[in-house]
Amino acid sequence: QVQLVESGGGLVQAGGSLRLSCAASGTIFRIDAMGWYRQAPGKQRELVAAVTGGGSTNYADSVKGRFTISRDNAKNTVYLQMNSLKPEDTAVYYCNALGVVTAFRKADYWGQGTQVTVSS
Repeated sequence: QVQLVESGGGLVQAGGSLRLSCAASGTIFRIDAMGWYRQAPGKQRELVAAVTGGGSTNYADSVKGRFTISRDNAKNTVYLQMNSLKPEDTAVYYCNALGVVTAFRKADYWGQGTQVTVSS
């Protein structure tokens, strides 16, 4: 059974920083890609950043230069360092793992979400 456990959300003032973490638990052989999505009230869930097992990254235009995604393959953990936060970054942030290979299957998983609130 694979689970994604997120941590690091909270309340911060505009201009501040937060670091999100997401650890995938279970007997995992490989994860193709890990990333972060966010969903603000009344809006669709959107990709924030993603990283492949080889280290290739992809960012939403709105966070380029402010957010940095990184990954520890040995720990099956992905991080999102968020700097220069803006009120419009306020959302529930969800961790995503694509192509998780275990002894029984290959599947995609989502975390439960962590709230990030940026006050002006």
